[in-house]
Amino acid sequence: MASKILMRNPCVTHVAYSASMVPRSHSSGQVCLPNKSSTAETTASISLSLVSSSLTSAMPAKSDKTNSATTPTLARMWREVHGCNNWEGLVEPLHPFLRQEIIRYGEFVTACYQAFDLDPSSKRYLTCKYGKKSLLREVGMGNSCYEVTKYIYATPDVSIPIQNEPSCGRWIGYVAVSSDDAARRLGRRDIVITFRGTVTNPEWIANFMSSLTPAKLDPNNPRPDVKVESGFLSLYTSNESDHDRFGLKSCREQLLSEVSRLLNLYKGEDLSISLAGHSMGSSLALLLAYDIAELGLNRLGPDLDIVPVTVFSFGGPRVGNSGFKERCEELGVKVLRIVNVNDPITKLPGVFLNESFRVLGGRYEFPWSCSCYAHVGVEIVLDFFNMQNPSCVHDLGSYISLLRCPKKGDEVQKDEENIFIRARESILSSWAQNSTNMEPLRNAASNFVNLFQNV
Repeated sequence: MASKILMRNPCVTHVAYSASMVPRSHSSGQVCLPNKSSTAETTASISLSLVSSSLTSAMPAKSDKTNSATTPTLARMWREVHGCNNWEGLVEPLHPFLRQEIIRYGEFVTACYQAFDLDPSSKRYLTCKYGKKSLLREVGMGNSCYEVTKYIYATPDVSIPIQNEPSCGRWIGYVAVSSDDAARRLGRRDIVITFRGTVTNPEWIANFMSSLTPAKLDPNNPRPDVKVESGFLSLYTSNESDHDRFGLKSCREQLLSEVSRLLNLYKGEDLSISLAGHSMGSSLALLLAYDIAELGLNRLGPDLDIVPVTVFSFGGPRVGNSGFKERCEELGVKVLRIVNVNDPITKLPGVFLNESFRVLGGRYEFPWSCSCYAHVGVEIVLDFFNMQNPSCVHDLGSYISLLRCPKKGDEVQKDEENIFIRARESILSSWAQNSTNMEPLRNAASNFVNLFQNV
C-alpha cells in the first residue's frame, strides 16, 4: 500500500532545510550547474566522496573480525535500502545508507542534464555530448564504478505547427551497470536506468496531455482499469516509424531489450534494477518499472529470486490512476518519492481529482474514483524555497544539495506556507518599496498569483 512515512505530522515525513542553502538556478526543469571550468572538478570530488562512503562501507574492518560480522554495511542492507520493507525504520530519521543511495542515484540523473547537448549549432544537438565509454568520466563521475551500456531516446508523438521538422527521438537517458569490483562491495550487481526531465517543447506539450488512458502494456492481459497519463505513455511507446522506416524504436522497446540482455548476462548473480528520474523522467522510470514487473522480466526462473525493481523519483508528478497504483503494489514495484512541499510539479496532474478525493469520510468511494490520479510509493518530503529564485523549488540540484545538508531538528507543517502566497508577498513588497504609482499592476499581480493558487 502506498504510504507516507511520518515524523510527528501524521500525514508525511518532513525534512526541513534552510532557504539560504538553496543554490541559484536558471530553469525549473534543469539542473543548476557550476561554471564549465569547475564542473568536472566539483562533480568529481562530490561523486568520489559519495562512492567511497557508500562502497567502502561494505568492506569489513580488518582489525576486528567479530565486529565486522555484525556491523551493518550497505552490502548487507541493500535490500532494505531498496525498499523490501517499504523503508520502514530507515526514513525517521533518514538512515545514512539510504541518504547516500538517494544522493548517488540523483547524481546519475544529474549526469543526464550535464551531458544533454542543447546547442542548435552542434552536430550532437538534442543528443548526448559524449560517447558511452566517456560519459561518466566527462561529467566528473569516472570513479562511480559503473559502465554505461546503452543510450535511450524518446520520441514525443506531438507536432508543433510553428515547427516544420518532424517529431524525432531525443536523448532521454542511459542504462549503466556496476563493475565487478562495485558489485562485490555493493552486495549485488546493480543495473541503473536514469531519465532526465523535460527540456524540449514537444516534451512540455506531452506533459500537459493529462487525460488518463489504459496502459495495456501486457498483450496477454490488457487490464483496462490500469490507466496512466496519455502524454507520458505516448513518450514511452512512440517511435519514428511513421516518419522513417529505419527510424528509432520506441523508448520502451529500447529499454526492455537492454534490460532483458543484462538480466540474462548476469543471471545467477544477486541483481537489482534501480530506476531514477527527475520530473518527467521519474514518470518514465515508473512506467518502465511497472512494465518490467507486469511482463515478468525480473522473474528469471522458478528457482531464482525475483530481481527487485526500485524507483528513486525526484520531483515527480502523478503517473496513473488508483488502479495503476494498486497494480504496482501487487507486483512489488518499490517507489521512493523525494518531493519538495513547495514544488507544484509534484501536485500534477490531478490537482482536483486525486487520491484525496476518492473517498468520502473514509468510507464511501465516489463513482469517479477510477478516474482519479494517485501517487505511488513512499514519500519523503523536503521543504525549501528561495524568494530570490522561486524556480529552485523544482531544481534537481537543489534537491540533492539539500539532502546533503539538512537543517536538523527543524520540523515543518506541509501547508503552513504556500509557495504562491510567498511569491505574492515578495512581488507586492518589492513594488511597494520601488514605486507608489503602480497600484493597478500590484492588483493584477496579486490576482494572477491567486489564480494559480486556486488552480
